[in-house]
Amino acid sequence: MFFNLIREWLQAPFVNYRLFHNFTRQDFFSQFTASMGGVLWLFLTPIVHLVIYSFVFSYIFRMRAPPEFGEINFVIFLMIGYLPWFAFADAFGRAPNLVIEKAPLITKVVFPVQIIPITGTVIPYLTHIIGFTIFLVYLAFKGYMSVSWILLPFIFGLQFLFTLGLVAVISALCVFLRDLQQMIALMLTVWFFLTPIIYPISLIQNESVQRLFLLNPMHSFVSAYREIILLGTVSPVHLMIIVPVSIISYISGGWLFMRIKHAFGDVL
Repeated sequence: MFFNLIREWLQAPFVNYRLFHNFTRQDFFSQFTASMGGVLWLFLTPIVHLVIYSFVFSYIFRMRAPPEFGEINFVIFLMIGYLPWFAFADAFGRAPNLVIEKAPLITKVVFPVQIIPITGTVIPYLTHIIGFTIFLVYLAFKGYMSVSWILLPFIFGLQFLFTLGLVAVISALCVFLRDLQQMIALMLTVWFFLTPIIYPISLIQNESVQRLFLLNPMHSFVSAYREIILLGTVSPVHLMIIVPVSIISYISGGWLFMRIKHAFGDVL
């Protein structure tokens, strides 16, 4: 039973490729429907956030990147962590409504519902990888490019699997527990400030408290991006965290979704 559900989950985007492709294309372009700014908003939103954070933490509080990263501009240090986070936060924030919004379709048509969380995660990551790629091109021209950058797609892929597992869980549970919709927004805010994105982890003097941050997988993801891009290496500790956590999240989240998806029609 367990392995059958996992197999269906793993095969979903491949066995149902045409449906997956149509859902992705439709939902991707629907973001720009009746929008005057269109695709411009994809770049304006993170840029505005970055300008605000950069002004507050770099200009007012005079924040500096940790010494081990050299004389790097704090804005670059900030962006390396913020852009991948924005992809995660966008997907995670949309999760509560993914299945609920498709209620008319789920209750009338028989189709592989597991496509919904997969599509709902692919679109934010597909959207924000454009901005992240442009930023990497800029850093390459600034001379930061190294052989270690070959690891970036691997780390980004693991982050995608980690996010997909969480999206599957949240989108499924929100069908039965609608209060989770409000809790997710609050959780994202807390999670953001508990992840060293707008501040370096070195600001925390207590080493015991620093080690507690390792319980937050997004801390390891953000640190891995910064180490790969700026230092040309990555800490084995972060890899030992994000690899198993991503796989466990993807498998367990998919199993839970597959396990309870048959009850969606009764509740919706």
